[in-house]
Amino acid sequence: MDAITQKSIGLDGKVFAERRAAQRRRVLKGAKLSFNRGYGALECVARNESETGALLVFGETSAVPAMFDLTLNGSDRARPARVRWRTPTLVGVEFV
Repeated sequence: MDAITQKSIGLDGKVFAERRAAQRRRVLKGAKLSFNRGYGALECVARNESETGALLVFGETSAVPAMFDLTLNGSDRARPARVRWRTPTLVGVEFV
């Protein structure tokens, strides 16, 4: 899919320069979060990804822990991830 543009629009409507270290690609993939030594799991949809992070969509984000392992559909490995920001339905993560 297409790369995300070099500029973003903030909540206040102002345009600002892209601050991400790696360019993200738009995707639409199912994903699974695993946490609590594998006893906890949640499902979500990844909307974009890069080598350094991803944007995840949930029905509600209050149960999403600060650290977890993320497995994207089509991937053969789980990647440790840390929540960088969240809204009621979106979570931005950084791979660690």
